[in-house]
Amino acid sequence: MGSIIISFRSIKTMKNKILVANRGEIAIRIIRAAKELGIETVAIYSTADQDSLHVKLADESICVGGNSSKESYLNMNHVLSAAISTGCNAIHPGYGFLSENHEFVEMVESCQLKFIGPKAKTIAMIGDKASARKIAKANGVPIIEGSDGIIESFQEGLKIAKRIGYPVMIKASSGGGGRGISIVRSNEEFLSAFERTSLEALTSFGDQSLYIEKYIEAPRHIEIQLIADTFGNIVHLFERDCSMQRRNQKMIEEAPSPILNDVLRKKICAAAIKIAKAIGYINAGTIEFLIDNKGNYYFIEMNTRIQVEHPITEIITGIDLVKEQIRIAYGNELSFKQKDLKINGHAIECRINAEDAFNGFAPSPGKITNILFPGGNGVRIDTHIFPGYEVPPFYDSMLAKLIVHAPTRKEAIKKMRVALEQFVVEGISTNIEYQYLIMHNTSFIKGQYDTGFITRFNTLVEAERRE
Repeated sequence: MGSIIISFRSIKTMKNKILVANRGEIAIRIIRAAKELGIETVAIYSTADQDSLHVKLADESICVGGNSSKESYLNMNHVLSAAISTGCNAIHPGYGFLSENHEFVEMVESCQLKFIGPKAKTIAMIGDKASARKIAKANGVPIIEGSDGIIESFQEGLKIAKRIGYPVMIKASSGGGGRGISIVRSNEEFLSAFERTSLEALTSFGDQSLYIEKYIEAPRHIEIQLIADTFGNIVHLFERDCSMQRRNQKMIEEAPSPILNDVLRKKICAAAIKIAKAIGYINAGTIEFLIDNKGNYYFIEMNTRIQVEHPITEIITGIDLVKEQIRIAYGNELSFKQKDLKINGHAIECRINAEDAFNGFAPSPGKITNILFPGGNGVRIDTHIFPGYEVPPFYDSMLAKLIVHAPTRKEAIKKMRVALEQFVVEGISTNIEYQYLIMHNTSFIKGQYDTGFITRFNTLVEAERRE
């Protein structure tokens, strides 16, 4: 697809209209929220996504490039030109793709369009992991011991690793989504891990900058959902436990966390708000922490966008986060105060992926021949798939988010078991059965798991399948 050339000054937008700069289930989620607010939407799509559901549900649609993300969803000029040419006055980035790219946000702002998210300078400031650590430390929020900023060389990194002691993590400064991370346990491993992580960081994020931090064995991964308006109001919507991960990527999330008591919850939520206030944060964002086996918490990063797992927060608080995002971008005050929020019951989310979970989570693109969705009280499905849908090999493998809500965690687990039993996707491999097994695991049922659970669980499953 050739470049779209257009004069930005020649077009005047007469009404609110949002370009949805994403694909899949999050694009549909944004379209639905906008429609409920009476705002028109424009879907962008790649040539691989021309028959996708988000294209059909939006008021308008426009192709922005070829199959690959680089040609389409990551092509800043094409995405911005699509917004201008269709008369949009705002862009919602969803998650992934350009959602945390401060250069793209600068372009959006320079064209006097609304970016439904924080300002470009805020993303640049807190999105850089090394910079974020400095901000947290300056505001009295505990951070994991590590480098003070970006490490300039292998020799400098090795020196820091020796000082803080192994194991350590080498991390991409611009990283995210579980990529650009290596765990190193000895001097001998350091050089190869450093070079490998630097290359992955450059390939995935266009930035090979790295930093180092102490690796905490068997931590819990807890994130705090925040939202703030332009009137100085900032609130937290409690926590999500995202410790159930494979390859540093989340698989199952729940809210509230089964390990937080009221005292620790108040401390960690207050720490998150302190960071957000320090940078003048606006719109939705998430502060992420690790908690060790002694109950100590440490700031690790901030995600300056809506999260994949936002539905479980919506369910336990009754707040529509995407609608609030849109309202804030159009200059409205938050529709609620901190005192209005309380935790209602328990919610669990399972990410349903097109992958062979019993074969190293190998991707499984292809045509979906049949689907049976679960339902009933307290069951929610956010998805973009339908019978006959061709799962492309070019993007993330997530097909759907299955979310359940019940008065207690025990009841939520039982409800998720039933929902997974009734969720059928034919034609490709999925991780539905794998997640069903997790819902019956004794450690998970007791809430006794950490970020290393999946590795241990795989060993158990493989042994049982061999018998």
